Amino acid sequence: MNFYRAQQDARRKTWQLGLLFGGAVLSLIVLTNLLVGVSAFLLSNAGSAQGVDLNLLETIPLEFWAMVSAGVIGVVGLACLYKYFAIRGGGRAVAESLGGTRLLQGTKDYKHKRLLNVVEEMALAAGIAVPPVYLIDEPSINAFAAGMGTDDAVIGINQGTIDLLNREELQGVVAHEFSHIMNGDTRINLRLIMMLHGILFIGLVGYMILRSTGHRRSGRDGNSGLPLLVLGGGLMAIGYGGTFFGNLIKAAVSRQREFLADGSAVQYTRNPQGIGGALKKIGGYVSGSQMLHPNAKEASHMFFGDAVQNRLANFLSTHPPLPVRIKAIEPNWNGEFPAIDAAQLAQQINAENPLASSFSGATVTVAEDDFDVIEQEVAAVNEVVGNPSDESHDNALLVMQSTDSRLIEAAHNPLGAKALAYAMLLSSDPNQRQQQLQWLASQEQLNIPEHTAQLNSLLEESDDLHQITLLRAAMPALKEMSRAQYQKFFRTLVDLIKSDKRIELFEWVLHRLLVKEVRPHFERVKAIRWRYAELDQVASETCVLLSALAQAASDQTAAQEQAFTQGLSSSGVTGKFDASDDPNFARLTTALNRLKQLAPLAKPKLIKACAATVLADANVTVAEGALLQGVAATLDCPLPPAIYRHIS
Repeated sequence: MNFYRAQQDARRKTWQLGLLFGGAVLSLIVLTNLLVGVSAFLLSNAGSAQGVDLNLLETIPLEFWAMVSAGVIGVVGLACLYKYFAIRGGGRAVAESLGGTRLLQGTKDYKHKRLLNVVEEMALAAGIAVPPVYLIDEPSINAFAAGMGTDDAVIGINQGTIDLLNREELQGVVAHEFSHIMNGDTRINLRLIMMLHGILFIGLVGYMILRSTGHRRSGRDGNSGLPLLVLGGGLMAIGYGGTFFGNLIKAAVSRQREFLADGSAVQYTRNPQGIGGALKKIGGYVSGSQMLHPNAKEASHMFFGDAVQNRLANFLSTHPPLPVRIKAIEPNWNGEFPAIDAAQLAQQINAENPLASSFSGATVTVAEDDFDVIEQEVAAVNEVVGNPSDESHDNALLVMQSTDSRLIEAAHNPLGAKALAYAMLLSSDPNQRQQQLQWLASQEQLNIPEHTAQLNSLLEESDDLHQITLLRAAMPALKEMSRAQYQKFFRTLVDLIKSDKRIELFEWVLHRLLVKEVRPHFERVKAIRWRYAELDQVASETCVLLSALAQAASDQTAAQEQAFTQGLSSSGVTGKFDASDDPNFARLTTALNRLKQLAPLAKPKLIKACAATVLADANVTVAEGALLQGVAATLDCPLPPAIYRHIS
């Protein structure tokens, strides 16, 4: 899977959906005008003693038809706007609308903990923040991913999924949902919900007209209600007819993306039996993947399996048939579904190792000098963006295994996660650190300053890469804060960064990651518009970024210039090395804000140039690797830790 191509395809499909939606609205306008004309004709001629006036429609002014057309647009637009406000909260809003309950990081339930561990492993291997997980109280085997992007994405899992699937099958399902997040499918899915609701609302208007007509008395003339009956029935037919064709579009888009997600799940987990086993259990289970929640129908295209039973399964199904999906993964499958004994499966799952998390224990050490990078990986670095591989999974695993368990425990609860972020920002100077802790004591309660000091002492043995990985693991816990707590946390965080009158490189990376990956959960963040199709259009910003990376790579001016030149040659743009100081990284921040507006297919050159800059000496230190990951995350190009060759 090419991450950049998938992102570009997702955006193109969004435009295609917009055009199809526009065509559907235009059809609604034409049909509604015809229906209103027929109703007006019937109303004017109802009970007329002079007979039928065929010239009546010619007397209706054009303004009337314009008003009808504007009314259709207004009704559809308001319905779409209503649904937009309902789901603009992103993944969290969708999960809650489906009855989801947030799984807290401090849960003691084994199955819940196992699920959180699997999601955490997958996210860290993919180079993105760990998304929150919601449990859906449904007995079937199903799951979904929702959100406008990686920053506000959530994973939803049915109770039946964690009750009936073993760990490798659960990994396959979670990997499938991560593929939807990485490919940009979740944004398409939310827009489909909004568009289809607008089309469906025309039918609901017709239904309301029919209901109101049914409660009216016909009076002396039994035909007086006929025009309204025709209008209401016609609007219902138009609305539901539009929804029918809208569902065709939804089904066609979803089926194609499901095949891609299945293939990516095999790539992510390196285990076709995982997702294959989950699909087989759906086929053999009495509840299958069916959803009972009333809101599941409009979100049916988002689920791992068919959420809604459809009599025209092969025609309107949002998913390919189970046998077809399984055969694509396991060509030698015999076509038989296993008989599911829920009680027996529950016993088998409960018998699994309760410490099944791959991140348990601290038995591996990671040495900074071992982060050597193969030179040819500069050319291949874009292949790992958005594509967690064997190596990226193993490296993420080893980084977490080599981290003190007390730090991991802190990352998994809200107060500990806050203290952990503060601890990463404390000065290495004892006097300055003591002043920071005293100030923090005046701002925070609940022993957070004391906890911060303890965690800071543990972090002395952790390098930048470990700390960034810990920060990403702490994202779900940070998102458990209330909005008021979040606002206070960010104010305190910024004040700590500014306390020594200078922003250090790691402080800047940490702040950028938190702004990008926590803020969308609490605040509405505007979508990034793609303004630049070529890297040449942002050449000066590219030079600013490469200069900053070159300065981070070495203290020697000659080495910095050499690194910049190597990166610049990979980018294909022209410019000069800027060795001037960039106080508080203001220039770099401004440059990245513009570089984020590059179209996906223009970003590979930039990421390659960044990698070439830090690899100028054929060696990447942990600090450089952490900075590279921070920059890649800011550019919405999740970079798994697969670029590191040796971790021991």
